[in-house]
Amino acid sequence: MTSEALVMLLAGLAVLVGAIVQGAVGFGLGLVAAPVVTMLDPTLMPGAIQVVNVTLPLFTLAAEWRRIDWRGLGFAALGRLPGSAIGALIVVYVSTRTLGLFVGVMVLIAVTLTARAVAVPRNGWTITGAGFASGITGTATGIGGPPVALVYQNAKGPQIRATLAAFFFLSAAQSLIILWVVDHLPARALASGALLIPFLVAGFLVSGPLRRHLDGSGVRGAVLAVAALSALALIAQTLIG
Repeated sequence: MTSEALVMLLAGLAVLVGAIVQGAVGFGLGLVAAPVVTMLDPTLMPGAIQVVNVTLPLFTLAAEWRRIDWRGLGFAALGRLPGSAIGALIVVYVSTRTLGLFVGVMVLIAVTLTARAVAVPRNGWTITGAGFASGITGTATGIGGPPVALVYQNAKGPQIRATLAAFFFLSAAQSLIILWVVDHLPARALASGALLIPFLVAGFLVSGPLRRHLDGSGVRGAVLAVAALSALALIAQTLIG
């Protein structure tokens, strides 16, 4: 097996796990996969992750689009646009090494907020703010789920999954366009992202039967622990390397 094939296999396994989590609870693909892909080959980021980010929500929307909170989606999209512009500036002007460190730190912050389940009121201001934060981190690192997920944490499962799926699809599409405009979307990243889609599909299919188990605090805690360990390893690799 060539080194390139090994990278894609390991990245695919990370996407598989992330897709299982996101298919079950509404978010988690970037949280799990982004630090792993960045460690394996930082030149693929954030383009490859954005390709899978724009694909996975379509499967959720096919089943649950009727549960979308359209008002909240509008506020989130409104905040996302200026956040994406800032995220694009980070990608353009920050080195690959620093971007790896940024990904690691963002994952740790996201894991901490998700684990603590901080109570956030859901209104136009908080949803717009969450969309803004998601735009920055999502465009720069491929991890845009936690800010919006925190705002919707007290909503019912189908509404969370449907609304986040619609937001993630629009967000990833927007990020891909912006990365292309600023000339930071290499063909190799797009091709690698396309190669990861079969792992994504497999993960989504597995998430259905396992959904009730993944909602449990034990598995949720294990997933957050894996994401945190991946982020710490990425930070260590960036600082040492």
